[in-house]
Amino acid sequence: MSPRKADPAVRSVLIATAARLLAQDGSNALTLRRVTSDAGTSTMAVYTHFGGMDELKREVRRTGYAALAEALTAAGTEIEPLCRAYAAFAREQPDLYRVMFMEAPLDEQDAAECAGTFAMLAEGAQRHLGPEGDGEALAMELWAAGHGVVTLELSALLTPEQAESLAASLRAKLL
Repeated sequence: MSPRKADPAVRSVLIATAARLLAQDGSNALTLRRVTSDAGTSTMAVYTHFGGMDELKREVRRTGYAALAEALTAAGTEIEPLCRAYAAFAREQPDLYRVMFMEAPLDEQDAAECAGTFAMLAEGAQRHLGPEGDGEALAMELWAAGHGVVTLELSALLTPEQAESLAASLRAKLL
């Protein structure tokens, strides 16, 4: 009898469960037993799909960076739509967002993957400013402002309407 094939649906459930647990309780609370219990799988599923908990944590973040990159790519190349796509991603994927940007990077490789999504914002900022401007500096300002607004909204300290109004005001000042 041949071994059973890994079910991609189980992989997705494990990633979503780990993202939720990491976002809610932080990385110290993420245990093999808790993830698999909440996901309704066996502990072996984590090893089958990821090789262990460290790779599951890494895959949660990779999944987030890939989804954000997809959202930014769909937004086009202009800085204003890129900023809006960033905020929309955070609202639509709050667990992934929290894990990606409110937890320390796992290591240099993880930080490099994060930097790849930032580079997309920097390119849009550079196009906005032209060749004489400092696109990376503008992108950092927009990222910090956008992150602050989104974090306040996700924490329910701002309503979605207040967050959008504040974000628009900050973008107008920076752009």
